[in-house]
Amino acid sequence: MASLKDLRNRIASVKATQKITKAMQMVAAAKLRRAQSAAENARPYAERMAQVLGNLAANLTPGADTPRLLSGTGQDRTHLLLVCTAERGLCGAFNSSIARLARDHARRLMAEGKTVKIICVGKKGNDILRRQFRDQIIEVVDLRGARQLGFEHAEAIAQNLLKRFESGEFDIATLFYSRFRSVILQIPTAQQIIPAEIAPAAEQTATDAIYDYEPGEAEILASLLPKNLTVQILRALLENAASEQGARMGAMDSATRNAGEMIKKQTQIYNRTRQAMITKELIEIISGAEAL
Repeated sequence: MASLKDLRNRIASVKATQKITKAMQMVAAAKLRRAQSAAENARPYAERMAQVLGNLAANLTPGADTPRLLSGTGQDRTHLLLVCTAERGLCGAFNSSIARLARDHARRLMAEGKTVKIICVGKKGNDILRRQFRDQIIEVVDLRGARQLGFEHAEAIAQNLLKRFESGEFDIATLFYSRFRSVILQIPTAQQIIPAEIAPAAEQTATDAIYDYEPGEAEILASLLPKNLTVQILRALLENAASEQGARMGAMDSATRNAGEMIKKQTQIYNRTRQAMITKELIEIISGAEAL
């Protein structure tokens, strides 16, 4: 049985840990407000961009030179997985859920005989995936020095993908991230970004405007598709940032409550042990006095 000193040290250690988890929960809550606002503000722009691309793709004239970012290479042999996770841990299952989705996708492709290449954006995704896909990971993007994620970070990643696509290193690129829904719900998402998946254009009604594009749709798509790639990556980074803080807030809240329960349990054990020792000493004193 542990001594009273060991129990006191154990309780003090858990209390110190509880203070840390409580502080991390408060910091995550403060960061979540800003990250959630940035993610929600990016959604309408990304959705509107997708809608414009859908209208342009629907109006392409037959025989027009379709950009390769829309039509693809015509092959399905090499797949590039862009896995976006966090740079830090202590955020519950946030990183592992994204990595699990990417891992299952990679296994399915490899089982079909496809070549898989992985680019990890974030240290934690690389730490998880390199255990099984060390040979498939071709690059790790480190964003630990970024105080706040912005357009320049997404643009750098997008330019890297475009350069690799133009050099023929892959045929299809898929983006993996976690879509923020609420503090308690983050949805791991896989989105094909090269060639771009264009949603079908909505049917025109009598009150809708009919647009005439100048220059042609193919020229506009050739200019917009690289920008759309950057926008989609930026949206994924912002959604990830909000999801990370929400997951960390929930994880630290659970850790704080668990620490409180552990402190309560250890305190009860300490009191019972102390009472038993006091009772034993009293019995010894009384027995000694009676012996005299």
